[in-house]
Amino acid sequence: MSTAGQVIRCKAAVAWEAGKPLSVEEIEVAPPQKNEVRVKIHFTSLCHTDVYFWEAKGQNPLFPRILGHEAGGVVESVGEGVTDVEPGDHVLPIFTGECKECPHCLSEASNMCDLLRINTERGGMLHDGQTRFSKDGKPIYHFLGTSTFSEYTVVHVGQVAKINPEAPLDKVCVLSCGMTYSSSLLAGFGATVNVAKPKKGGSVAVFGLGAVGLAAAEGARVCEASRIIGIDLNPNRFEEAKKFGCTEFVNPKDHNKPVQEVISEMTGGGVDCSIECTGSTQAMVSAFECVHDGWGVAVLVGVPSRDDSFKTHPIHFLNERTLRGTFFGNYKPLSDIPGVVEKYMKRELELDKFITHSVPFLDINKAFEYMLRGEGLRCMIRMDA
Repeated sequence: MSTAGQVIRCKAAVAWEAGKPLSVEEIEVAPPQKNEVRVKIHFTSLCHTDVYFWEAKGQNPLFPRILGHEAGGVVESVGEGVTDVEPGDHVLPIFTGECKECPHCLSEASNMCDLLRINTERGGMLHDGQTRFSKDGKPIYHFLGTSTFSEYTVVHVGQVAKINPEAPLDKVCVLSCGMTYSSSLLAGFGATVNVAKPKKGGSVAVFGLGAVGLAAAEGARVCEASRIIGIDLNPNRFEEAKKFGCTEFVNPKDHNKPVQEVISEMTGGGVDCSIECTGSTQAMVSAFECVHDGWGVAVLVGVPSRDDSFKTHPIHFLNERTLRGTFFGNYKPLSDIPGVVEKYMKRELELDKFITHSVPFLDINKAFEYMLRGEGLRCMIRMDA
């Protein structure tokens, strides 16, 4: 029986207030409007960005809200004007979008869409500013335009990437997240393969071996770098990082000199590329100053605190070191993500090792507990369980 054009009643995990456990309860999801798509979510996972906005530290709180932005699902129905996807298509909702018409979308050099660029404060849909979620007639706010902690969600068509229907949604859904609040998989991977671009046999230093850093290391492995040096203050992360290609490790606390000097000595002048994945400005300086003069490239992925700044001597630039930043790994959401999924299907990219836990939807708060305790990388949430 078709549900197109009708209000759907389904379960969602609602954040009613900051820092309190999510409440799984029945809500109403309105039909998609112009340029919108309603998606049945099959799998979703939790990343640090969800936790950050659930805790509501350092930003304007907006509750009640349905969080979640890393998921895979199937299109249930589409609104007026939607031609890119149709019911039955397998899709990944993406926290940022691609309108395909603005200067950024028309530029090969940018993925920062003017219309659908990430907006953490918007709680409604672009079409009319209203929410598509409600309970007992009262609105529930959206999050990042995705809100995947619901069995059904409504997303702008420019924020759904159509993918190979043979791809396992419980694996490739982790590709839909690329935010750089120390949580990204694609941002880390893309920072290496799309921005730093290490050559085969080259050397790469990765600062921070959380999920984003491991994704950056995975990118270096895919690029066939011969030396992948992991830098972290927590030596317990080193063994796990070997699975992602790291060949050697440095703990800055083990040395009485700046870590950039340690790396320079290890590599005979510096690494070819470095990826900074912590958001620490001290690590940013180290990542830049540890690359080789003449050709070294440092890429910043981690997001610092709002008022942070750092300084480095201009001579490092004059000696032909390059410092770059990246957003979502320089991937265009709709144009590029299907191709990354195909890399997984061809076994050129490994995703399974990022998924360390799995819980049924009713136990979604366990996923928050795992993350708050620092256990594992990604917890998969099974919507049908």
